[in-house]
Amino acid sequence: MGTRAVELRGAGGAPVTAVLELPPGRPAASAVLVSCFACLGQSPGPARLCHALVSRGFAVLRVDFTAPPVGSDGARTKPDTVPSVDAVVEAAAWLRERYPPARLLVGHSLGGTAAAVALPRLSEVAALALVNAPSGPEPVLERLTAQEREAQEGEVSLGPGRLRLAKGFLHDIAAARVAQALGAFPGAVLVLHAPEDRYVALEHARRLVAAARRPGSLFLLDGADHFLSREADASLAADVLGPWAARHVTPVTERESPLPPGVVEVHEAGEGHFAQDIRTGRHRLRADEPLSVGGEDSGPTPYGLLLAALGACTAMTLRMYAARKGWPLEHVHVRLSHDKVHAKDCEECELKTRKVDRLKRSVRLLGPLSEEQRAKLTAMADRCPVHQTLESEVDVLTVLED
Repeated sequence: MGTRAVELRGAGGAPVTAVLELPPGRPAASAVLVSCFACLGQSPGPARLCHALVSRGFAVLRVDFTAPPVGSDGARTKPDTVPSVDAVVEAAAWLRERYPPARLLVGHSLGGTAAAVALPRLSEVAALALVNAPSGPEPVLERLTAQEREAQEGEVSLGPGRLRLAKGFLHDIAAARVAQALGAFPGAVLVLHAPEDRYVALEHARRLVAAARRPGSLFLLDGADHFLSREADASLAADVLGPWAARHVTPVTERESPLPPGVVEVHEAGEGHFAQDIRTGRHRLRADEPLSVGGEDSGPTPYGLLLAALGACTAMTLRMYAARKGWPLEHVHVRLSHDKVHAKDCEECELKTRKVDRLKRSVRLLGPLSEEQRAKLTAMADRCPVHQTLESEVDVLTVLED
């Protein structure tokens, strides 16, 4: 998964930090994910939601109003969190110029409210997912002083973080505006909400579903908190979001048909000097070179993929063998490295005048196994099919296609 930082502009031109996360190969569709405004990076929720989409071919631009912007000296400055609907619109515009248009908006907490209000300005969006989102500014207004409520600006504390609200934002997310935006939106709506949320009551989720023009889907995250701070709760939300998004968001370009078994296609990605898009079956991968040799480091190197094939095959072989024997193997961990060594340093090598490739494989076996079982499993590593292919005589036939 490729990652890069993006700087957007929010209310009054204030800098807003965003992170672009890309799937292997060409994105099938794009999404804007607006993170929880007060999570301050403490919650695993945004990362899990993002991964659920990237693994299904989405390019995801994750907007984070709480991340401190980078100063002129390259250092992170003190956050001055000023969320705005404009930043959501700009994030979609940024994607539109470089990737497939954003067909999906996902918003957590007030980020969801801002995403909903942005809908009338984003005609390309086909689906909206809201996580623990208020249906208006009421949960924020309750935490402001009377003077701040009158001025419609101030600072609010929500659990782990503090959020500075600029004048105009609370007006932008007024309940009437949210309801109007949802009522005019022709796309699909998913609302994920924790019934035990201390900051946003379940009634807000019901209002959002009721306001949707199309019948909305409501999924209750039982036991979760507002921030999805527990890994299990964040994973549950992601498990719901991923399949729902894949079902309701039609890619701008339809995916190709799966390749036949045993067939792999590789073509230049058109990004940087070396990046390659790889198709195998219905899966997509990316290969690249590191920055040190002129690549973009957007994927593993070819040798990295080779080691990955050997490591995966090794672990699968040991798992199948242990299962057949009924041995208590709980987990297999394989670590590999590749190097060039002089043939004279290799006792098993017949030629002593040149360098040869050496693949080093370290296997860790977890579980109450006997020493005899561990020794047998370690020996079985050499029996994995990829290992045998690497040690056999391989004939590579190259033909030029018209």
